[in-house]
Amino acid sequence: MTPPSSPDASVPVPVPALLRPPRLVPGDRVAVVAPSGPVPADRLDAGLDILRGWDLDPVVLPHVRDTHSRLGYLAGDDTARARDLTDAWCDPAYAAVLCARGGYGAQRMVDLVDWDAVRAAPPKPLVGYSDITALHEAFAVRAGVATLHGPMCGTAVFLKDTRTQEALRATLFAPETVRTIEALPGARTLTPGRAAGVTLGGCLALLAADLATPHGRASARGGLLLLEDVGEEDYRVDRMLTQLLRAGWLEGVAGVLLGSWADCGPYEDFRAVLADRLGPLGVPVVEEFGFGHGDRSLTVPLGVRAVLDADARTLTVDQPALS
Repeated sequence: MTPPSSPDASVPVPVPALLRPPRLVPGDRVAVVAPSGPVPADRLDAGLDILRGWDLDPVVLPHVRDTHSRLGYLAGDDTARARDLTDAWCDPAYAAVLCARGGYGAQRMVDLVDWDAVRAAPPKPLVGYSDITALHEAFAVRAGVATLHGPMCGTAVFLKDTRTQEALRATLFAPETVRTIEALPGARTLTPGRAAGVTLGGCLALLAADLATPHGRASARGGLLLLEDVGEEDYRVDRMLTQLLRAGWLEGVAGVLLGSWADCGPYEDFRAVLADRLGPLGVPVVEEFGFGHGDRSLTVPLGVRAVLDADARTLTVDQPALS
């Protein structure tokens, strides 16, 4: 009898759905960490006050207010930032891990996290965007846990925009109320259609930088890919998208959601790059959906099954983001 054929190891496995952490309840203690850049004290304190107003008990981990002794763009040294994240995740006293800001530095510390301990601990919500994309990818690939691409408590958009705050609050406390995420006004359909898949992604620069690293995701096949960035010129975004295309990382992607491109030049000029590089994929694409570095930032779950309707400009998750 001819034995059944085995899967072709050269074909990437589609993006899997991940374990959803539990939702928050009033009174929960939450850990605040700074895995990347240093956090302005006034912004951090204002963000903590907002969290307290949600009836949460935010605890600032020991090294959040640090600055690296030589590299001023880092919030403390790599080992200390990794220890804070590991302790926050593994300590059962904390119901969630909230990042204070992005910047740069998560890639430097991600391999110093104790991933054996992380996998052994019960999952909890992890919230952040921008440089935190490196951690979203790591928690997905190394721990199999869904995370939240959402605003950070020490950033201007979280402090100033009440709708940004409320989108995160609803996702954390009542995720069943945000099963369908509507794009912000001004969003447009770049390529029409509907697509189903598992959400992933975040900051384009971090995704491109993760290629060929030992624990990097092999492919976005079967996924609904979120992409956004800040302060990048058109040719640099072209270069990063081309890198993903040349690596075959985008082969089989189901759909694409494009977020904010703040400080990337005139958008009408910039969008030509997006259309040129992503249009030939032949999958539904929505632009200016409303997540990332803009003046308003939606919270979008990563690692969950969802349907993208590019014509209606909505993303509908099969299950609430948190259990």
